[in-house]
Amino acid sequence: MATRALGTGLVLAIGLASAVVALPVAHAAPRSAPAPVSDFNGDGYADVAFAAPGAAVGAIKGAGYVGVAYGSKSGVQSSAKTVFTQNSPGIPDDAEAGDAFGSAVVSADLDRDGYTDLVVGSKGEQVGATKWAGSLTVVWGGKDGLSGGATLLNGNEYDDLGEHLTTGDFNGDGAPDIVGLRDSNVQLLTGPFKRSGESAGATEYPDLQDMVYLDVAAGDLDADGDDELVAVVFSTDDGDDRAIFVRNGGSAGLAAEPASVKGGNGRELEGGEHLAVGHLDSDRYADLAVGRALDGQDSDLENPLAKGGMVTVVPGGAKGPQGAKAKVFNQDSPGVPGAAESYDRFGSSLAIGDTDGDGNAELAVGVPFETLGTVQRAGGLVVLRGTPNGPTGTGSYGFNQGTPDVTGAVEAGDFFGGAADLRDLNGDGRADLTVGAPGENKDEGSLWVFPAGASAKGSFSFGHGTLGTTPAKAELGTSFDR
Repeated sequence: MATRALGTGLVLAIGLASAVVALPVAHAAPRSAPAPVSDFNGDGYADVAFAAPGAAVGAIKGAGYVGVAYGSKSGVQSSAKTVFTQNSPGIPDDAEAGDAFGSAVVSADLDRDGYTDLVVGSKGEQVGATKWAGSLTVVWGGKDGLSGGATLLNGNEYDDLGEHLTTGDFNGDGAPDIVGLRDSNVQLLTGPFKRSGESAGATEYPDLQDMVYLDVAAGDLDADGDDELVAVVFSTDDGDDRAIFVRNGGSAGLAAEPASVKGGNGRELEGGEHLAVGHLDSDRYADLAVGRALDGQDSDLENPLAKGGMVTVVPGGAKGPQGAKAKVFNQDSPGVPGAAESYDRFGSSLAIGDTDGDGNAELAVGVPFETLGTVQRAGGLVVLRGTPNGPTGTGSYGFNQGTPDVTGAVEAGDFFGGAADLRDLNGDGRADLTVGAPGENKDEGSLWVFPAGASAKGSFSFGHGTLGTTPAKAELGTSFDR
């Protein structure tokens, strides 16, 4: 792999263009507006939760933890940061080896008390003698922040419940619902939820024949008042083909059968492994961003844009996703920093938000296997500038650990950009960028925060020293709540 991709000089040349990115809340503008989606303590500032599923809890390896950094007028640099494990007071169960508490994290106000709650997946949870069952746990929000919790659901043997999660209001009743994957089945928990963890209902949708789910997300793609469930899948019966499936929401909940998103030629649109849903253009419909980070597959032979990874942006519309209007980006697209090089994994993480307050959301794209100079898998992140017509490469910019004002050093296997998040942490109406590098320091992991803007000035990092956690193989920065 060559070295053009997010080298320092290139980042500087492109860097002073736009801004950084916000929550998937459409076109957030100054403090006017709707309350932050993830406000665990109800102070009006967005908070950000992060995961370290490989972390040891005491001597218990791989038990995992989640943490939260609370937003404030000055952001999160000096604000409170708290860590939760399954040994924390009020959190159900116990920390056990391989639980991977934090394998996925999502947030929503489950009990509708005005405080956002955190849902934590533990894909390795053993339930009694049942191995790899997985579980879902809620940590409740409140005026003093996150505390206490309840078990929402346990899986069955080898379900790996908690590896992929999303929340949405699928029946339009104003109460958030939760979707998790049990093996390859979709499990819907319908809100509202009681403090005991009991849901208003539960429905399991059988797996798609010969299909494996890779990620799920939710949003109102047709602006009818209820969310749709989006999934990216691949066929075990048809090579490595990826597809995008949508289950429509409605008053009765999710549709029994999903429909695939098709392109202009009537064939299924090429999917990927990663999803983000948010408002990427100026209309009222939520849009899709689909990352296909794994290139070099048989199906790529007719798709040169897949080299190094690609991101497909699918606009929403009155009839749902408009696959015929999809746009595809990789690092050879005009204006996008770097160059498309095999196995860079452009599209491994995605985040949507308005970083410059102009009403147009940017799209952050992780490139965690990016080679910098001769340093392999150092990683980087690209921000595609938002316009009323959706993302563009023109004016895009990037960050890595070789960018001036970014703490740390370019090192092999850091996987900077392995996770990305965009939300307004200081209430100024512009999204701040948080980046995870789960491979930092031999898989200890660390986090970086970039104040809104295309410059890295004012950015900072924090990790195990700040959190007081055990660093070895923790993989801090694997994911953020969404």
